[in-house]
Amino acid sequence: MKAVVQRVSNASVVVGEDTCATVGRGFLVLLGVAQDDTEADADYLAEKIAGLRVFEDDQGRMNLSLADVGGSVLAVSNFTLLADCRKGRRPSFSEAAAPDEARSLYERFVQRLRDLGVPVQTGQFQGKMQVSLCNDGPVTLIIESQTQGS
Repeated sequence: MKAVVQRVSNASVVVGEDTCATVGRGFLVLLGVAQDDTEADADYLAEKIAGLRVFEDDQGRMNLSLADVGGSVLAVSNFTLLADCRKGRRPSFSEAAAPDEARSLYERFVQRLRDLGVPVQTGQFQGKMQVSLCNDGPVTLIIESQTQGS
């Protein structure tokens, strides 16, 4: 499982002409689920992201977490994070999980964040979305779960 985590001052998702999710200060998380990912991977990433200390304290040091700043998460499923671009010019998505499996693990990730006390908004799974954000910093991190990082 792979997550691109962007520290944002605000972020939103529009589907069609409707805004389906919006957050203020916090993270936009783009989440890609691979074929061999498990619930343990979803739990690991949720716990890692919930505890990240990348918000500035009074001394300007990245030392505060989402909970410390009252932040929230906008979680957006994004299978293209699993693209293999090593050969040719057309990415291969063969490592991405099937939609039903990916949805289940995406929902597990979101629920685990909520269980940890993080307010979470979501995009529309498999929807054509327009994602807007104001990256604060900019701060962008790529985090892989235990399965992907080993």
